[in-house]
Amino acid sequence: MRALLNRSHVDPNISDTKCGRTPLLWAAMNGHEGVVRILAERNDVDPNIRDRENGQTLLSWAAQNGDEGVVRILLGRDDVDSNMGDFADGRTPLWWAAKNGHEVVVRMLLERNDIDPSRADTQSGQTPLILAAANGCEEVVRMLLARNDVNPNIGDLAEGRTALWWASRSGHKVVVRMLLGRNDIDPNK
Repeated sequence: MRALLNRSHVDPNISDTKCGRTPLLWAAMNGHEGVVRILAERNDVDPNIRDRENGQTLLSWAAQNGDEGVVRILLGRDDVDSNMGDFADGRTPLWWAAKNGHEVVVRMLLERNDIDPSRADTQSGQTPLILAAANGCEEVVRMLLARNDVNPNIGDLAEGRTALWWASRSGHKVVVRMLLGRNDIDPNK
């Protein structure tokens, strides 16, 4: 791989014609940590490239899949936008990691200053907290609630359904107790 990349005529940002995915994007999507490391070391590789299919970034794919090593490598670059949503629905890396209950990835993302932990997607209006509560991801809910900038009363776009509503509907008793244990929760939402 390194020998190929050292050739002057090899463009590491070239993308396939169908989905617009670069070698780094394919490596991040598929959890190939070693390849991601080699490509991410290069200054001429764009770490914020999006695929044409839905606009997901490298970091979004890695976060969605729970690839901790790939996420760590990408977050190690100063030029990675860790809060960039896809252009289809505005879903961020944190949105994907929270939805899928990837605790370590959520923790890594929440350690960054540029993360908006309450950013909802544009299709359903669901926040990372709503997704984690709906899916019963207790530790993810706990991490999100530990932040001062997470509003547990934000509702989705469809009918204003909050994290408490979703956790109750899904029968996640521990999450319901966590939410009701807060002073700022409105149980009528």
